[in-house]
Amino acid sequence: MKEIIVSSNEAGQRFDKLLQKYLNNAPSSFIYKMLRKKNITLNNKKAGGNEKLVVGDIIKIFLSDDTYNKFSSKTTNSYPCTSLDIVYEDENILLINKPANMLSQKATAKDISLNEYMIGYLLKNQRLTEEEMVSFKPSVCNRLDRNTTGLIIAGVSLAGLQVMSDLLKNRLIDKYYLCVVSGKITDTKQIDGYLTKDSKTNKVKISNSKSATSKDESDYIKTKYIPIISNGALTLLKVKLITGKPHQIRAHLSSINHPIIGDYKYGNRQINNLFKEKYNITSQLLHSYELDFHKVDGALDYLSDKTFNAPLPDNFVKLIENEGLNVNGEI
Repeated sequence: MKEIIVSSNEAGQRFDKLLQKYLNNAPSSFIYKMLRKKNITLNNKKAGGNEKLVVGDIIKIFLSDDTYNKFSSKTTNSYPCTSLDIVYEDENILLINKPANMLSQKATAKDISLNEYMIGYLLKNQRLTEEEMVSFKPSVCNRLDRNTTGLIIAGVSLAGLQVMSDLLKNRLIDKYYLCVVSGKITDTKQIDGYLTKDSKTNKVKISNSKSATSKDESDYIKTKYIPIISNGALTLLKVKLITGKPHQIRAHLSSINHPIIGDYKYGNRQINNLFKEKYNITSQLLHSYELDFHKVDGALDYLSDKTFNAPLPDNFVKLIENEGLNVNGEI
């Protein structure tokens, strides 16, 4: 007999849906048959499967070990452990400072991304068990390009995942980036346009109007940038994402002739090569620097009006210090 006590990450869903996660190799007909025969009970009573679960509910599955194992696939994935730069953590979320050359989430089945490293971190620190992942798996909530560094939000409880996803969807978290661009910028501006992605080249194009002929759909974008300091040849910018589309900041700044240093996809190769030789910069100097939470309701209301910052990568710091772009040593 197997006993399951419903946790906060499992509460709120239908009984039969949870059973299908634990007995994921069993046909639905088998599960309902076991419910009818009281081989599966809820709080020691016969159940139909449509009950809404609450925290503390007791599920008993009266099957032999062989039968249970036959219908239940254990989580056998090996989650890698690596040193993560954790900016903040609590029982619901993690804020992680992602390094360059790391995917936020898998692009293919063979990939290892920050998502897998995050789960490995939780397993290693006994904040999560393989058994718990049968019914709930933590996940990152936002994405950064592989070589964009900085703050990633991960939901490590059901409440954390749901609330963070809702806040991001409704743009109730302000996201600020730091980047170094070519050229001198002196004024704060808000620019908009339309972004069209070419799936074949994995590049985007920026235009002033919505494309009427492209096979790929155009998305409206809006970006705000605030110059912090310039040495005449370079400018350190703080950028606010008002909309959030793939490659938006990189392509948008390039479209106004201020490409990000180190960005070989949208930038100036000759300039990038100079900084590659000087500071070993091989990818865009774009860093998700700050998250500002607005009012947060419900289980995560303690995050209301909180601000979190992620330290810059070493090569970013070295460039701004040596090129006269560090403001009173504060960045």
